[in-house]
Amino acid sequence: MSNYTVKLSVIEKEFSLEVVNRSSNYDDIVISTPDINRPAIQLAGFYEYFGEKRMQVMGIVETEYMKSLTHKQRLESFDKFFSWNIPALVVCHGRAPLEECIEMARKHDKTVLATQRDTSDFIAGLVLSLKSHLAPRITRHGVLVEVYGEGILLLGESGVGKSETAIELVKRGHRLIADDAVEIMKISDRDLIGRAPELIRHFIELRGIGVVDVRRLYGMGSVKTAERIDLVINLEPWQEEMVYDRLGIENQYMTIMGVDVPSLTVPVKPGRNLAVIVEVAAMNNRHKKLGHNTAEEFSERVNEFFDISFSRNL
Repeated sequence: MSNYTVKLSVIEKEFSLEVVNRSSNYDDIVISTPDINRPAIQLAGFYEYFGEKRMQVMGIVETEYMKSLTHKQRLESFDKFFSWNIPALVVCHGRAPLEECIEMARKHDKTVLATQRDTSDFIAGLVLSLKSHLAPRITRHGVLVEVYGEGILLLGESGVGKSETAIELVKRGHRLIADDAVEIMKISDRDLIGRAPELIRHFIELRGIGVVDVRRLYGMGSVKTAERIDLVINLEPWQEEMVYDRLGIENQYMTIMGVDVPSLTVPVKPGRNLAVIVEVAAMNNRHKKLGHNTAEEFSERVNEFFDISFSRNL
């Protein structure tokens, strides 16, 4: 069970579902689990381990099975099924719900929905949507931008230049997802999705100027609602005594909600073009995911050079 919920009405609008029978508490129905149940075995009478909190989805198999029963058997089957506290039943493939189904749904005041989509297609989309709506989440102070298709999370202390870097990236054709507060959702064991809280979505704060609406200034192509977090860049003031990684051989990671995300630490000082550095970091991260590690290739080339030089001097 998730700590978060999503209203059934939100799912109905998202998937353009037809409301065949609306329960009296329709506007208050919430879904708290991303799991789906196809009630074939329940309609046959087996209710051990029944996930009644799940969305119930009927496809061709369940519909044809119910058609094979007598009118009385269908009434009894649907009567028992709707006596459970299910959030809703969705009938797929554009099939009209059976009369007995509607009759028992009205008797028990349960919601019945319908869709033209194939069962497997609908379930796949519904599970993905519910995982997003119900995902565990945290909020981090930072900036999230999309650069060359990579979701880059900029972190650092206040005033280090995160927002200024983001607006420069937007000017260079990239997209802003969130400024100041980034809501991070864990949608799987390997994937984190970041988005902006609705209140501050598309806004960015620039010291000395104030709050600006990026969408209105630069157009719809300059913003995005959500993005996968592929790389974390920590911006920190340049420290002369600090030894910074100059080759990038060692891969660094930041653990967020149990997910290890590649990370970099970029020192900031006057004269450094952070937007260009972030662009290069994004492209290099994509390069690594494609199996090319420039730092390792360079290190191997240097080692090979010294090995050859050493052998010649023997």
